[in-house]
Amino acid sequence: MDWAYEAWDDLVKDLSHPHNHVRTIAAQVLSNLAKSDPQGRIFKDYDKIVAVTQDPKFVTARHTLQAKWKVGAVSQKHQKMVLARLSTRFADCVNDRNTTLSRYDIIDGLRKLYDLTPDEQIKSTALALIETEPDTKYRKKYSACWRRI
Repeated sequence: MDWAYEAWDDLVKDLSHPHNHVRTIAAQVLSNLAKSDPQGRIFKDYDKIVAVTQDPKFVTARHTLQAKWKVGAVSQKHQKMVLARLSTRFADCVNDRNTTLSRYDIIDGLRKLYDLTPDEQIKSTALALIETEPDTKYRKKYSACWRRI
């Protein structure tokens, strides 16, 4: 997809756009374009997408969290990067105002990635993250994503 690279740099710039809707769309489109990225630009720009998961507008952060798992479906190398960043974000969001929603989105994204590319590393990472949740109520909520296996 030649057009992907024509739009790529503008999308990366839009990750810091003043309007949150533009930031959201840029993060979602870049996450979806990772499968059309033979040059591997996503490896350089993925942390910029991750930064949007800490956006001041929670809806922007949440929509970005809900999309960024898609990058992990491209290859094992992509998957490794996504697992590392999602694991870090799971731990870091403990001080966020909507911790439980962010954590749920991370666990749900890992489940979607597992459904697409059933790798035991994804499952074990998700289950290990769930076990770090100190509140039993939320641990059960997060675990519900994995009961369908």
